[in-house]
Amino acid sequence: MLVLIRTLFDIIRLQKGPDAVPYSRVLFVVTFGFWLFAGIVITLATPELDQRDFVLGILTGIVGLLCYAVIIVLDGKRPRLLQAITAVIGCGALLSLIVVVCDALLSTMLRDSITGLIVTLILLWSVPVEGHIISRTIDRHWYTGVAIAMAVFVLQLYLYSAIDPAPAATL
Repeated sequence: MLVLIRTLFDIIRLQKGPDAVPYSRVLFVVTFGFWLFAGIVITLATPELDQRDFVLGILTGIVGLLCYAVIIVLDGKRPRLLQAITAVIGCGALLSLIVVVCDALLSTMLRDSITGLIVTLILLWSVPVEGHIISRTIDRHWYTGVAIAMAVFVLQLYLYSAIDPAPAATL
């Protein structure tokens, strides 16, 4: 498990690609469970979030994974699909847990606005990470992967706000 976490950290730092993740259905299931666990932790650790937010987060996450799967399969890279999806959910889970830890540690030392900015930047880092994973999977330039990840991110935000418009109305 430590090897997997180290590999996911390397992917988050854009040092390795999804090909570094072993091709394994069991590993996918374990990583998916890790992703659900991270979602529960971030929901419990964030007072503004509740069970509905958890479910919507999982739903929009699965929509994003399906978008990536369609792109990978249409590009003819189906054999790489399992590794890519495992890398996306594993890195997402790890970034979520990093957010929880940073929020807990930094909130005692910094103002809420600065802590919020740092946490937001960590969460936004998932877009270039997912772009990196997708670009390496479909053998395209990094910018192409980031553009795909940005489009998926916007779709997820749109879907989330369409299902739960209350947060958008308070802005």
